[in-house]
Amino acid sequence: MLRIADLNAFYGRAHILFDLAIEVAKGEVIALLGRNGAGKSTTLKSIIGLVRPASGEIRFRGQPISGLAPYAISRLGLGYVPEERRVFDELTVMENLEVGRQTPRTDAPTWTPERLFALFPNLAEMRTRRGGSMSGGEQQMLTIARTLMGNPALILLDEPSEGLAPVIVEQMARTVCALKAEGLTVVLSEQNLHFAQMVADRGYVIEKGRICYHGTMAELAADEEVRATYLTV
Repeated sequence: MLRIADLNAFYGRAHILFDLAIEVAKGEVIALLGRNGAGKSTTLKSIIGLVRPASGEIRFRGQPISGLAPYAISRLGLGYVPEERRVFDELTVMENLEVGRQTPRTDAPTWTPERLFALFPNLAEMRTRRGGSMSGGEQQMLTIARTLMGNPALILLDEPSEGLAPVIVEQMARTVCALKAEGLTVVLSEQNLHFAQMVADRGYVIEKGRICYHGTMAELAADEEVRATYLTV
């Protein structure tokens, strides 16, 4: 579904990503784990086209996408949920969802507002509420729902549990598991190892822009040295 090889990315003259290599199979949930500033968000932004790679290759369903504009990558069926959420404050829940609407795809789940309200019952109760008057957790749900309105085959989630109350984190984990059950492929960046263990099949650990470990979440959970070296604060 997604293949990244020898990816290098810069912010100005600062070299941020070094020869990254990641592979994601259809239907997998992959966690990109690491401390704040390790390069997780830059990796996702490189995939969706917000950061233009200096070198390397990114292929989505076999098609090279490096250098494409974000809107063109989105139209291929790749969704992105930014860390900052970026809901439209003056638009209602329903209007935010309409902004993300794309035509159905034959090889990806098809989402409608009613299906999304079943997935996010809280949103169903606030269809006419403006985005700016919602809590952080509600905005996170809305941002994911808006991205799903594009009917993606793969969705990128940047720090989906950050800043959320524990009860909302548990709800977010159930949501990711439900998306996997729908056949959606998910790549998420996370600092919260517990959250990643609840939802992910495999994990890649990134440190200073380099992949330093990858394996199943069970293998990562059993490797105390890797956790202590790269994931503890």
